Amino acid sequence: MSNRFTRITDLKDLPASLRGGVVAIGNFDGVHRGHQSVLERAMDVARKNDVPALVLTFEPHPRSVFQPDVPLYRITPAPMRAAVLHSEGFNAVIEHPFTRDFAGLSADEFIHSVLIDGLGITHAVTGFDFHFGKNRQGGPAYLMEEGERYGFGVTLVDAFRDEGAEVVSSSRIREALAGGDVADAASLLGYRYTVEADVSRGKQLGRTLDYPTANMVLPSGNLLCHGIYAVRLRLPGGAIHDGVASFGLRPTVEDAGAPLLETHLFGFDEEIYGATCRVSFFGFLRPEEKFDSLELLKTQMKRDEEEARTLLANVIPLSRLDKAVAF
Repeated sequence: MSNRFTRITDLKDLPASLRGGVVAIGNFDGVHRGHQSVLERAMDVARKNDVPALVLTFEPHPRSVFQPDVPLYRITPAPMRAAVLHSEGFNAVIEHPFTRDFAGLSADEFIHSVLIDGLGITHAVTGFDFHFGKNRQGGPAYLMEEGERYGFGVTLVDAFRDEGAEVVSSSRIREALAGGDVADAASLLGYRYTVEADVSRGKQLGRTLDYPTANMVLPSGNLLCHGIYAVRLRLPGGAIHDGVASFGLRPTVEDAGAPLLETHLFGFDEEIYGATCRVSFFGFLRPEEKFDSLELLKTQMKRDEEEARTLLANVIPLSRLDKAVAF
């Protein structure tokens, strides 16, 4: 199959060439190692049968629809998730609109309108605890029964456990990131935690300290621990630069404002305002703190740069996916 990748938000836009494929179903926030076990199984079945490999997911996240007042920390917002799925080799991701009307479909209606009529699937792959349809009335056993009835295969994948025999989950990764433990998050994800956003023009205070930065506003629900990190930034053309980044409220130079990711790139002084870039987090250096003067801040920034350079000089990819995303 072609490795061309497509993002689809309306099943009517699904090309005929992508019908009849293997479909991995789930929210896949983080596309972590547990998700990857489902995705790899789908890719294996697709390769063996020489059919398209697709991912069916839902936007916005169902929790945002049912609990709109409760902020949800998305590990991989839709564009970043799509980028990771592309790296995994899928032909397309279908980001099906999730609304209350859609949630009201019966399990039978979901199977017919989405899986059979919409996608024409030949095989579905999902986690062992996948439920669907109004009030979660459809479960794994029902999906397998319907597969036998309508002629598509079903593969259920058991929970994936890490080296400590704990189930890998998006909630564990969110907790690690909220605590600044990007190393633990990477071990659960199977790749370095990565964000993507446009570079915006800030107040250019970094230039006055001889530390110009690429500034990025992350989604409001992002709960990454405020602090200083060793990072790598990928430009739209693919070039990667090592750097040190601050994420937080800039307490030494500002009293308030939205959290900002400010990345200083080593040996790089080009203007990249407006560029959509990725930043991958390799290590947590220290918490954010307020200094009594700009000179003290500048002295600490030099120490941060030295520590980041040392850390980044010795990193190696955790996996093929990590190499594709962060290297």
